[in-house]
Amino acid sequence: MKKASKLRESQPKLVVRNTTTDDIVQIRQLYKKVYPHLSNYTKAQIQAQIQRFPEGQFVVLFEEKVVGFCSTCRLPEKLALGKHSWESITGGGFASRHDPKGDWLYGIEIMVDPDMQGNRIGQRLYNERRKLCVSLALKGIVFGGRLPNLAKKWKIVGSAENYIEMVLNKSFRDPVLGFQVRNGFEPIGVLKDYFPGDQASMGYASHMIWHNHKYIDNSTHQADQQLLRASNNVRVSIVQYQQRKLSGFDEFAKQVEYFVDVVAAYKADFVLFPELFTLQLLSIENEEIPASMAIETLTRYTAPLKELLSRLAVSYNINIIGGSHPTKDENGNILNICYICLRDGSIHQQAKIHPTPNESYWWNIEGGHELQTIMTDCGPIGVLICYDSEFPELSRYLVDQGAEILFVPFCTDERQSYMRVRYCCQARAVENQCYVAMAGNVGNLPNVANMDIQYSQSSILTPCDFPFSRDGIAADTTPNVETVAFADLRMDNLREARHAGTVQNLKDRRFDLYSVSWKGES
Repeated sequence: MKKASKLRESQPKLVVRNTTTDDIVQIRQLYKKVYPHLSNYTKAQIQAQIQRFPEGQFVVLFEEKVVGFCSTCRLPEKLALGKHSWESITGGGFASRHDPKGDWLYGIEIMVDPDMQGNRIGQRLYNERRKLCVSLALKGIVFGGRLPNLAKKWKIVGSAENYIEMVLNKSFRDPVLGFQVRNGFEPIGVLKDYFPGDQASMGYASHMIWHNHKYIDNSTHQADQQLLRASNNVRVSIVQYQQRKLSGFDEFAKQVEYFVDVVAAYKADFVLFPELFTLQLLSIENEEIPASMAIETLTRYTAPLKELLSRLAVSYNINIIGGSHPTKDENGNILNICYICLRDGSIHQQAKIHPTPNESYWWNIEGGHELQTIMTDCGPIGVLICYDSEFPELSRYLVDQGAEILFVPFCTDERQSYMRVRYCCQARAVENQCYVAMAGNVGNLPNVANMDIQYSQSSILTPCDFPFSRDGIAADTTPNVETVAFADLRMDNLREARHAGTVQNLKDRRFDLYSVSWKGES
């Protein structure tokens, strides 16, 4: 009996589970294998699907290798059953139109390793979708199905409608449509220009539906686990930080710990420090350092800074958005990087994408090339360092990935510079229906170039709608005074505004006309 048990344990196993971010690389490899002539998913798109609706994403593993993948979102009936394209209904593959209250499960993607055909992998994924639909008490499942033999049969059928009818009448076979019909789906129409890049299907798709016969129209008792998870408050704190002369790094560490201690005592989930708040470390030398050498000198403090912020995040149980700090990368380039140290001990980073003209000229700072959300225990967040907030494409790209709070550490010398950042942050909150926290420096540093004057009024901003404060300001500070501010941000209010607000900027986007795509990832 023991030998038989060991033999069973050693046999290869097929495992179906929810997708995690660790699967992304293999999912992209699988897509390239299944659809070699189509544009692949980006890492950001798959990550956004997971962050928005983790229960709705599945992979099939064989010997720990991804051999099957499917993704879904929830949509309201009018959208799911209306005419649409894949681009418009999925928000360009980011699941941007996912509605936590949607009454239909929509199939974004499903694919199976061609080398694993015959192992009922597609069947397993369809079964997971059905189980999810039933468990969430949804009306059913909808998707656009490929018609891979349409181009070959076009001279015979003359239209996609005739093609579908002839497949249903078994005049000839279609491997995809036939499989879907055997699994209880039925076509309710044709979607023209659903996926223009699919030449085999000539851009057409069959509009497929499966009805959940266990559905009971009783919305007050429908399970909505995602909303329940997200209905709590998130307490955000911002530090308006005064630049001061230092005698050494230990003095800097004590000052930072003081503020972390203060906000942690008020049980804040996040604390945001300003951009380049580490420039005061240049005052340790007690002499003026030429601008060309100043940032090079500052990069020496990168390692102790990361160690400090990570230690404080864990010991004070708070997520620290560490302003920004000039850092030399592996190629010797200097980037302006924000270190995000989470209370679980993990360290993330986000480089400033757009250095200002002064930063490029005087400090030789170069722009980063990646922009991704960071998953925290309070949901996905994004970081835009100062000038980056003035480029609306960046915030939209982060929100497409699922970000609900944007953190903007900034450093501005006078009021006009500050107002550019402030007005843009408020615009980002309105157009993306998200929260934006911004924190800046005050004071001055003799003998430190470009830190001679500072202007700051740090704020926590909201969309402008009824669930939020009248002026779209959850909290702000007195200008040019070292202080902290707090705000409790209700995530359920944010989601309610996105899906049923006075205006619904995210839902009402014209995906058929425009989108934001990131060229840095193939």
